[in-house]
Order: sequence, then structure tokens, then C-alpha cells
Amino acid sequence: MAHSKLSSSEGSRRILEKYHIDEDVGFALPHPLEELPDAYSAWTRVARNLPTLIQNGQLREEAEKLPLLRTDELRGHRLQRLAHLALGCITMAYVWNQGGDDTRKVLPSNIAVPYCELSEKLGLPPVLSYADCVLANWKKKDPNGPMTYENMDILFSFPGGDCSKGFFLVSLLVEIAASPAIQAIPAVSNAVTHKDPKALEKALSHIATSLGDAKEFFKKMRDYVDPDQFFHVLRIYLSGWKGNPKLSDGLLYEGVWDTPRKFSGGSAGQSSIFQCLDVLLGIKHKTGEGSPAEFLQEMREYMPPDHREFLCSLESGPSVREFVISTGDKDLKNAYNECVNGLVSVRKFHLGIVDTYIVRPSKQQPKEGCKSEEPSNTENRGTGGTDVMNFLKSVKDATEKALLG
Repeated sequence: MAHSKLSSSEGSRRILEKYHIDEDVGFALPHPLEELPDAYSAWTRVARNLPTLIQNGQLREEAEKLPLLRTDELRGHRLQRLAHLALGCITMAYVWNQGGDDTRKVLPSNIAVPYCELSEKLGLPPVLSYADCVLANWKKKDPNGPMTYENMDILFSFPGGDCSKGFFLVSLLVEIAASPAIQAIPAVSNAVTHKDPKALEKALSHIATSLGDAKEFFKKMRDYVDPDQFFHVLRIYLSGWKGNPKLSDGLLYEGVWDTPRKFSGGSAGQSSIFQCLDVLLGIKHKTGEGSPAEFLQEMREYMPPDHREFLCSLESGPSVREFVISTGDKDLKNAYNECVNGLVSVRKFHLGIVDTYIVRPSKQQPKEGCKSEEPSNTENRGTGGTDVMNFLKSVKDATEKALLG
């Protein structure tokens, strides 16, 4: 018996490895590199000094002086992710600079060409996404120390003091806390395939526990991120050029495309974890034009390709929900409901966070040192370009509907 247990956990590990899901950090990039080869060090030099360069009005000039480099020498996934992150940060800073109406509609070819080349190699879009600023933007201060906020830092930040660090690191820690839920997914699929209610109940209880842990980490957002700094400063640099009135035609990537392109900014909708759990638990979001389901589907284009494929593989698997219903097993139904409730709880908390960090600050005058001339119609839009409160309410309601009575 012990032998078959071992082989099933071996099988689970292989499945996760195939889709580049790490045992310790889930969908996050394990051990991100911090330095590019010397030939590319100009990129990291500018990216590391963004807050100062923006404040001194030197950012655009410095960016325009960067040499046009080809990316052939950047071999290996982690090196490419670091370069993609650095160029993504420079791009956001170049486009938005100090906020307000001072936007650029053309990204110069010395940035656009290598950025789009790298994007194609990685299968990621040429805009700063969640995969960049959260999943690949971290390091441990003491490499042998624990994965805690105190022992971690980010590689690149934007104006707004410690706001970037708080926002990106807490988001990362939520991902890592929820990663045991992802580790449990192959066991869930296996239990359904082999019609094994006890094994399924056990795997579902792991998922429920890790969702509880994720919410605890999510609560730290209030400790480390100031709402005014987030809304009036950091949020500017996370905004994309799709559904954004300030760049209604999109951004022209000089030397790459002849017409402007539209891409959404970074958004929690780009996190693979919650989309995976929706698929796994059979949670159906509202469909149709401009619907939550359409937005979430579109956000998959901003995930690393292996993680997108993992979602597709889950969609083609057997239905957990239908199996739970078919067994009529009360304990199993409770275990399933506990997972759904865990997701509902995280989503309710997310609504509260959006109220604190977007809705309320949008109604107040910015404090000293917080630059922003946000037109009132964009105030409740998320950085991904959605009407964020209505979107999240709909997602939460759909999750609640999945509970088995």
C-alpha cells in the first residue's frame, strides 16, 4: 500500500513539474536571478533607480539613451524573466512618468524591440504583468532564512515609498500560502478518476486549509500598504493601455508594429491560483460580452504559457463537483463546501481591500506628495481595466452559488 501512495505522490510531482509549478512557491518563479550579464547592466541600472529618476525628471532621457540590444545572449528562463521584468518596469515608468496627463504614446525602439523579442520568447505580453511584478520580482535577504516578509525584498520598485514592496510582496506571500492548494490538485483529479471519496476528502481539506492561510497573509496588506500612496502613486504605474482613456488607442511599440497595441495592466485576475481553483471546483462565472468570464479568459494571456496549459488540462479533466454530488457522501460534500467557502472568504476580503485602496481614496483629495489628476470616471477601474467592484461582486456571487445545499 505504501508503495502505491508513493507513486501517486510521485505522479503528482511530475505533473506539477511538467507545468513549471514549484513545490515551495507554486506559480511564483523560484529563486529569481538578480543580475543580468554585463552587456545588459544598463537595463537593471535604470530599472533599479526608477523612483529617483522619475522624481528628478530624468527618467525618459535616461531611457532614451539606453543602447538597442538584441536578446540572443539572454539564455535560460530565469535570465529572460529578469530582463522582461526590468524592461517592463522601465516601460511603465516611461509611459506614465510622473502621472497626470504627461503620457507618452510611443515606446522607443531601443526599449520596444528587445522587450517584444523577450515577450515572444517567454509567451508573455510586452506590458508589466502580475507574472513580472509579483511572481518574478523578489529575493530573500538571507538566502538560508525563511520566506517571510521580514526576510524578503523586491528587485525593482516605483515611486510611493515602501508601497511597491508592500503590495508586491504581500501578493507574493498570498500566492505562496495558497500554493499547497495547487500541490493538492493532481491528488484531487486522481481521486475523482479512481472514484475514491476518502482520498478526495483529504485532498480537499488541504485546499481549504491553504485558502485560510492565504487569507491571513492577505490581511497583511493593511499593515504594509498605505491607501493614499497606492491609489495616487503606485497604481499609475500598474495601469495598462487597454480600456484606459489616457491611451485610448494603445501604445505604439516603435520598430516592432506599425499600429498601437492595447494591453491590460497587472491585475489579480492574472494570478493562476484562483482561476485554477474555480476550474477545479466547477465555479461558473457570468458569461457574455464584457462579462467576468470573458475578462478572466483574457487574463490567461498574461500568464506564463505553462500555467495557462495547466488550466486547460484541468478543464478537460473529470468534474469534481459532479462526482461529489453523485456520491451523496455528506462528509465529502462538507469538504467541498469548505473549499468553496474558503474562496468566498478570500473574495469578500478582496472586496474590502478594493474599497480601502481604490473606492475610498478616489473620493478624497490626494494628500501632499501624492500626485494624481484622475478623471472621476476611471476612479473605480482596476489596473487591468475593469470596473473592479462590480467585477469582484459578480465573481464572489458566482463562487457562493457553487455551494452545495
